[in-house]
Amino acid sequence: MHLVSFVVKTISEGRMKKFIAVAGNIGVGKSTLVELLCVRLGWEPFYEPVLENPYLADFYNDMGAWSFHSQVFFLTHRLRSHYKLGQHPSSVVQDRSVYEDAEIFAQNLFLQGYINQRDYQTYRELYETTSRLLPPPDLVVYLRGSVPTLMNRISNRGRDYEQQITPEYLHGLNNLYEQWIENFTLCPVLAVPADELDYVSHSGHLKLIIEKVQDKLTGKEEVVFEPEEVARAAADD
Repeated sequence: MHLVSFVVKTISEGRMKKFIAVAGNIGVGKSTLVELLCVRLGWEPFYEPVLENPYLADFYNDMGAWSFHSQVFFLTHRLRSHYKLGQHPSSVVQDRSVYEDAEIFAQNLFLQGYINQRDYQTYRELYETTSRLLPPPDLVVYLRGSVPTLMNRISNRGRDYEQQITPEYLHGLNNLYEQWIENFTLCPVLAVPADELDYVSHSGHLKLIIEKVQDKLTGKEEVVFEPEEVARAAADD
């Protein structure tokens, strides 16, 4: 009887294990939300790895010559990380998905002319072939932020290497994010209005996001953030 209970418990826990990816533009608050979700839910965070990309110095000196090499390096590491997260024994929340590398940043370099058509086609074939073999997350939480919000948050966190980012660059990335998320079908998506929700200053906003995440994870199809809910959540602090 004890053995049966143990097996049932193990199967149940395995089914409950979740893999969430938090997606969104530069400065929108992905890492902060990953940290807060994990503290509240008791899950394990996985942040963007700080990688020693051997092509990075060359990339900044000549983006046209080295963009393809640099993006393949990043893609390889993100594919490996995604695979490991799928095998992780407990629930995890990932800061930025493998999909964004290809659908947003590599595509942006291609559109700007830094990756030529032949190399970009090779990159896309590599990405599409390998990504199909990966288990998708249970949920993508997409933080949607306007350019003024992104610029303000980038300024406030004061990273030197980000101070040269322009509104035009962020606007272009936002457009690619919206195109990607509109056509993304590998798993459910929860779109979070980052302009209206300050989950750092208002614990009620964080609680509301967690409720919506749990709604999506339990299979609820239509999950939105109503303005009245957001107002009430801020007042609940």
